[in-house]
Order: sequence, then C-alpha cells, then structure tokens
Amino acid sequence: MITQAKLEGYDLIGDVHGCGATLAALLEKLGYHQRGGVYRHPRRRVIFLGDLIDRGPRIRLAVQIARRMVEEGEAHIVMGNHEYNALAYCHRAPSGLGREWLREHTPRHNRIIKETLEQYRDHPQEWEEALAWFLDIPLCLERDGLRVVHACWDQALIDDLLSRRPNGCMDEAFLVESTAPGTRAFEILDRLTRGTHIPLPTGTEIHSGDGFTRRSFRAHFWAREPETWGDVVFQPDNLPGDLELRTLTDEERARLSHYGLDEPPLFIGHYWCEGVPALPAPNVACLDYSAVKFGRLVAYRWSGERRLDADHFVWLRVPREEQTRPRPWEIDLD
Repeated sequence: MITQAKLEGYDLIGDVHGCGATLAALLEKLGYHQRGGVYRHPRRRVIFLGDLIDRGPRIRLAVQIARRMVEEGEAHIVMGNHEYNALAYCHRAPSGLGREWLREHTPRHNRIIKETLEQYRDHPQEWEEALAWFLDIPLCLERDGLRVVHACWDQALIDDLLSRRPNGCMDEAFLVESTAPGTRAFEILDRLTRGTHIPLPTGTEIHSGDGFTRRSFRAHFWAREPETWGDVVFQPDNLPGDLELRTLTDEERARLSHYGLDEPPLFIGHYWCEGVPALPAPNVACLDYSAVKFGRLVAYRWSGERRLDADHFVWLRVPREEQTRPRPWEIDLD
C-alpha cells in the first residue's frame, strides 16, 4: 500500500459500465500493473466514480478489478446509481410496503440490469458478494483537496447524510428508506447518484440514444445565475424544439443545487457526455463519456491542482471488438 508521504495524486475513472477489458487497458496506460491479482501503481491511487455494472460485455471483470483494488487500498470508489439500483432490485421489501422488491421488477428495470444478471447467472455466490460490497460503497468522498460524487454534490444533503452515516455509506435501513419518495434518504440518494431532473412539458418526450424514452432532462449544478433550460441542460440528447429557450420557473430554479467556483475540485460521472473530454467548469470534471456506447473510457490525472486542466484527461476509445473478441489483458485474476 502507498504511504501518504509517497502519494503523488489520484487517477479518477468514469463510468465503466461493464467495459472491463478497456478498464484493464486504461489502467495499464496510466502506469498501473497487476501484481498478486491487483492493479497497483507505486505513487498513485485510483478513484472510481461508480456505475461499474450494467450494459457492457465484461461486467464481472470490471467489478473484480475495482473491488480488489479498493480492498487492497489501491483505490477508492463512490456509489453509482446502477450499483444502488442493483441493491434495491435484489433486496426483498419488508412486509407492509405493498411490493415484493425494493426496486420493482418492471420491464424497464429488468432491461437495465439484464446483462449484469446474465453474466453472474453461473456465479451466484460471486454476485451475492458483489452486492454486499456495493452496500459498503460511500455515496460521496472528500479527501486531500478533492471531492467525488457520482452525479451531484449538494452540500446540505451531504451534511445530512454524514450526520446520520458518518462513513457516507448506507446500511439496510437507509437503503429501505431511500426507496420511499418523500423521505430524506430518498432525496439524498436521488440527488447524489442521479442529479437533478426537470420534467418536460406534458406530451413531450426525448427518445434517448440509449433506447429509453424520457419525460425529463438532466440539469447541471454549476451555472451561477441560470435563466433558461439551455443554461442548465447537461446530457447528450438535445431538448426538443425550442425548449432550450424556455425560462426556468422559480420552482425549477429552487430545485437546482449550485457548486461555486470557490469550491474544491469536483469529479462526477453519470451524464453520458460525448466527444473529446472537456471541462464544463474550471473546478468540475465529468468523466462519463459513454464508454459502453463505444465512446471513451476516461480518467483524469489529478495531482493536487485546484484549477483543473483539460490536458490531464487520459482516455481510451472503447473498441467494438470489446463485445466479441477476448482481449490479451483479460486474464484470470485468480
């Protein structure tokens, strides 16, 4: 394990979504090499931004790599909405809630987790161990001058979380409460792992590039004085018609968090960015660049700078062969 005196910085890695072979290649590119079944670097550690699972072709490999690094002290991780969804999907609801599972097994929910369950089908014990590990993942992280959360840093909600759960992790009681709309746990979980959504006008839909139909859009949280929907929209799908010009209502504006320029550097995932990685704000980096849609698996090499630098992004394009061809670095970690 790296001692604090030798630590040069952190390599933050965005949403992997089961692109395990590309994750291994990116770690190698960053100078991490496997020893004893764990990727290690002599002077740096990784921070994963969540969403290791779902959709991609090598989900078990992605979880194995990250979990072993975290357990060996070579990495940290924060909770993604997909790990949270898996926990709720696989936990039976207590009697009296009127449903069998904390996350109901609807066609939409079944579709999202389908690849994960299929890849773990012949490894049920490994899946149970992965779920237990997910429950130990914190919802946010602040250390050594940086902050990390999957979707949105909302200080008031984070303060509430840490007052209840000082380690930032859920327990089963918090998990159950977080599935009930209207509770503080639901609000905390929803904002930190899913961000803010603004509903579209009645009858308006976005047919997203990931195959889902959505009736809201994802809004960011670093505009100082946003006036219109276009000032805060943060997703690859364009708003229909001229909705970017629509004025934010007082209610919509009140729902938005705000992350000021004087705050520490913040790293997020979640938002399915496209193209060449860029900084949306001088102290905010989004590292989700649609890896599982044959985009880029992106890292940021942070070495203590307070003002982020786009030259510190490192990435690999996810090859279409990831779906079909074994990769030379995809080895048995046992």
